[in-house]
Amino acid sequence: MSGGSPMAQPETPFANFSRFVDPSGKLNFNGKAILHSDGVDFSNGNSFKINMDELQLLEELGKGQYGTVQKVFHKPTNVTMAMKETRLELDQSKLNSILMELDVLHKSASPYIVEFYGAFFIETCVYYCMEYMDAGSLDKLYQIGVPEDILAGITGSMVKGLKFLKDELSIIHRDVKPTNVLVNSKGQVKLCDFGVSGQLVQSLAKTRIGCQSYMAPERISQNQTYTVQSDVWSLGLSIVETAEGSYPYPPEKYNSVFAQLSAIVGSPPPRLPEKYSEDAQTFVAMCLLKDPGQRPTYAQLLEHPFLSKYESVDIDMKSWATEAMEARKVREAEEKTKRLATSELS
Repeated sequence: MSGGSPMAQPETPFANFSRFVDPSGKLNFNGKAILHSDGVDFSNGNSFKINMDELQLLEELGKGQYGTVQKVFHKPTNVTMAMKETRLELDQSKLNSILMELDVLHKSASPYIVEFYGAFFIETCVYYCMEYMDAGSLDKLYQIGVPEDILAGITGSMVKGLKFLKDELSIIHRDVKPTNVLVNSKGQVKLCDFGVSGQLVQSLAKTRIGCQSYMAPERISQNQTYTVQSDVWSLGLSIVETAEGSYPYPPEKYNSVFAQLSAIVGSPPPRLPEKYSEDAQTFVAMCLLKDPGQRPTYAQLLEHPFLSKYESVDIDMKSWATEAMEARKVREAEEKTKRLATSELS
């Protein structure tokens, strides 16, 4: 057909790539961060140079919906790192998640947040290089039991990490749970995974993202703004899980996610096992108050006797972490043997 204007070509999802990836292969997040194959440059002038050629892959540490985490060795510095691979998807929320994690990690100079070594971009994947926490996540360690002083040590580190995010970066974590708390064989406890973290505006956040099972009641039942007090609830739930050795609202007890969330909103909150002191009990009870306005601030939590009485005490976190780490290795070896035996039978 002549004389008419050419028909507009339908825009494919991949046409959106040009908004973020330039012809040279750099991934540009609105100038806030530019990722390329040799590192990342931030708009505040910070640059982290690292690339795949410098890394020796050692073993896979974990896999999930976010991607894969590998243990790697950085040859120029002789440092063992954890490298998280996230596949780039043409979805604004996923891009926001990548930028948020990069932003929080590179700004977080805190002993309670995993250290950031750099990031780079190759083809369709973003790679973050972070501190390797050799004992792994808290949910893989509490099976040996957690004495009260150790529980206080873990809790204190989590509170200090969350307080740093709020006070220094105006950030709410939004995904506080044992899988996002890492431990190393020195006994250090650090927060990780900031992809769903949110910027607080006048101390408020409003997006409903994060793990539903650890969400505060007000986030489940009301689609409205909330504050860091919702992270205080998630903290309390994580402490109970760590103390009990299992998640307080187990799927075997609740036959659906709806039933589980209904219990979080409508049932009395879980409590610590009776073997823990009254100080520990009241600390957790304060975190798990249904009314967010009544929950304590991070500064108030740090002043609570459950934590303050251990401030001048040298808690042997290292021995507990080492013991829990060894028990985890034995457990995983036994599970691997069972899987092999089952596969051979089938």
